[in-house]
Amino acid sequence: MKNDFQKLLDKFRRLSLPVRQYAIYGSGPLAARGIREAKDLDVIVTDNLYQKLKEEYPRDSKKERIKIGEIEIYPSWAWEPKINGLEGVIKRAEVINGLRFIRLDDLLECKRKMGRPKDFEDIRLIRDYLQNQNLGKLRKISY
Repeated sequence: MKNDFQKLLDKFRRLSLPVRQYAIYGSGPLAARGIREAKDLDVIVTDNLYQKLKEEYPRDSKKERIKIGEIEIYPSWAWEPKINGLEGVIKRAEVINGLRFIRLDDLLECKRKMGRPKDFEDIRLIRDYLQNQNLGKLRKISY
């Protein structure tokens, strides 16, 4: 039986967004790596793709985003916090199970700038995860 996050990813896959024009951020990259759960999917897209999606899906009246159930799609210019070179963040995204997720170092920068209590907890989780990944690499090298 699929968990809720896998069902959410399946729903996102059905949108068939063009490769290299989107990246999943927020809790998605954490859930994809088994760091913590995600209840929704935040997606940043190139401005050109956002313009095309606006024609097909209704925009949220409260924020500049397209909301499709638990999937929220943002154009790079409306993404908070403001990060220089956001198009580069999308291009650098890592592919996990066929989908593009922003890199953890980019997510760390985002979480630091947002500075909410839940962001500080995510920062701790990301650092612990990266530290454990690096320890695993060192163990492999030392044998």
